[in-house]
Amino acid sequence: MTTLTPEQLETILAQGEDSQYVTAREEIQRMFQETGLVYAEENIIPDSSLQDLHRTRLAVYFENRYQQTLEESGLDLAQITKSLHISNGERLNLAGLLLFGKNPQQFRPAFMVKAVYIDGTDIASQHYRDSEDIEGCLLDQYERSLAFITRNLHRLQAGQGINSLGKLEIPEITLQEVLVNALIHRDYFIPAPIRILMFIDRVEIISPGHLPNHLTIEQIHFGLSNMRNPIIASHATRQMPYRGLGSGIPRALENYAAIQLIDDRAGNQFKVIIQRPILEKP
Repeated sequence: MTTLTPEQLETILAQGEDSQYVTAREEIQRMFQETGLVYAEENIIPDSSLQDLHRTRLAVYFENRYQQTLEESGLDLAQITKSLHISNGERLNLAGLLLFGKNPQQFRPAFMVKAVYIDGTDIASQHYRDSEDIEGCLLDQYERSLAFITRNLHRLQAGQGINSLGKLEIPEITLQEVLVNALIHRDYFIPAPIRILMFIDRVEIISPGHLPNHLTIEQIHFGLSNMRNPIIASHATRQMPYRGLGSGIPRALENYAAIQLIDDRAGNQFKVIIQRPILEKP
C-alpha cells in the first residue's frame, strides 16, 4: 500500500472541499490516518524554520541518544533533523515542533493541556481550587501536568513516620503512565487541548480522538496498541517514562485498579477516570 505525503493529502482534500460527498475535513484526514496512509505528526508547519528549534534541548537529546555532540556528528542541522524525521530540512514538521520547538503554541496554539481542579463533583461548578494552561514542548507539558495533579492530591501517611511527606493517594507511576499515553497517542488532526479535570472524588484526563482503528478497551487492558504517532513515540522513549510496548495502561492498572477507560467514539475523545480514595474524616 502506497503512503501518501502530507502534500498529496492536502491536494485530495482541496479537490473534495466543494463536493457534497465529502464530509468534514477531519473525518477525511482520520480515514487516511487509520489506514496508515498519512500521519498528523508528519505535516510540515508552513511558517516554521530550523530557527524555531530549541537548539539546547535537541543537543542534549542527540548526545544522550548517540553519545556524541551535534558538532561531532559531522552533519549540519538540516541533515540531522531530516534523519530524525522532525523536518524536511527547511521547515519543522509537527513532531519536530512538539518535541523540540522553542514555542510550539506559536504555531499550533490548541496543542496544549488545560488543567482545572473543581471544588465539587460536577464540571458545572463555579468553584475552582486551581487551574493552569500548560504550554511548551511535550516534555514540558508532561512535567507540568504531573506537577499540577500531584500538588492537588492528598498525601497519606500509610504507616509512615509523622515527619514523612507521605504517599500520594494515587500512585505517581499510574499518573505518569496515563499522562504520557495521553500526550503521545492523542489525535493531532484534532485542534483541541488535552483536558485534566480534577474533582474531589476523581481525576479525569481527556484526550482528543477515540482509539485508533479497531482497537478496543479490552485489548489495551492486555497491552495491545496501535501507533498513531510513531515519530513522536520513537523519540519520547528517551524523553519521558514511555516504553512504547503497549505496557502503559496495564502498568497503570497494576499499580492502581480504580481506573475507568472510556472510548467515546461519538464525542471523538478518550477518557481516563481515576477514582480518588475516600478519606476517613478525623
